[in-house]
Amino acid sequence: MAGTLSLPKKEGNFPVVILISGSGAQNRDEEALQHKPFLVLADYLTRKGIAVLRFDDRGFGESTGDFKSATTTDFVKDVQAGVDYLKTRKEIDKSKIGLIGHSEGGVIAPIVAGNSKDISFIVLMAGTGIRGDKLLLLQKELIEKQKGISEAMIQQNKEILKGAYDIIVQSTVNDDNLKASVTAYFKSKLLSEEQAKTTTDQITGSWIYNFLKLDPAPYLEKVKCPVLAINGSKDLQVPSEINLQNINKALTKAGNKKVTTKELPNLNHLFQECKTGLPEEYASIEQTISPTALEEISSWVLLQTK
Repeated sequence: MAGTLSLPKKEGNFPVVILISGSGAQNRDEEALQHKPFLVLADYLTRKGIAVLRFDDRGFGESTGDFKSATTTDFVKDVQAGVDYLKTRKEIDKSKIGLIGHSEGGVIAPIVAGNSKDISFIVLMAGTGIRGDKLLLLQKELIEKQKGISEAMIQQNKEILKGAYDIIVQSTVNDDNLKASVTAYFKSKLLSEEQAKTTTDQITGSWIYNFLKLDPAPYLEKVKCPVLAINGSKDLQVPSEINLQNINKALTKAGNKKVTTKELPNLNHLFQECKTGLPEEYASIEQTISPTALEEISSWVLLQTK
């Protein structure tokens, strides 16, 4: 793994956070659509006295390995390797190691924290609280609604996809038999041979196969450290209300009393101030990450690391 460790400009022993990117192969800046949100966040936190480790996803940027076959479980190991690395650095306060995960990173952070005594707090930026298949169906429905697609069409699309997801969620192995079942199912819904095959390939890749089946609740229930979960009110990819509610429910069920959940008004999935929340809008917004989000995160992290 190749990454950058940013340290505050003074001598000392610093609290630290590891930044964990969302889905898709990304570099240490979580660079996409002319924006580098992790660069901005790392800079903001380092100036406040918090060290930051961010790294290129495996098989991307300067990190080696195979991204294509990797699943969320593999990314958990990569973050744990980051934790192990930080424990070797004399500039780091080993009792104050935190994780900040965005989107899929907000699924990974609780898994790492639930398995490790080394994590003292986590921040979930648009982390998910519902199983992958439910999340992707809701995401698709909200984006189509915002684009003005008719309700009848939205529901028809949703039903077709839900049937395929159900086959995947109930399956035990991701093999040729599964692909054949899903392809046959799509053909029964009058998709052409080519459409059926293409869509099947899309939703049976190793990452998405695992993501569809992944329920964050059992992992959240193992988290004992303080948690801040934030979402933008206009997030169409990880809708705020249902995910924050479920994150809160899973954490409190396990007796975690140190949970803060916040919906930040008018922000999209990347925590930019926006009009519609549609992904198409991300690149055209000048702002990379809203000052409100930066302030929420840093003030909470500073409280945890006093």
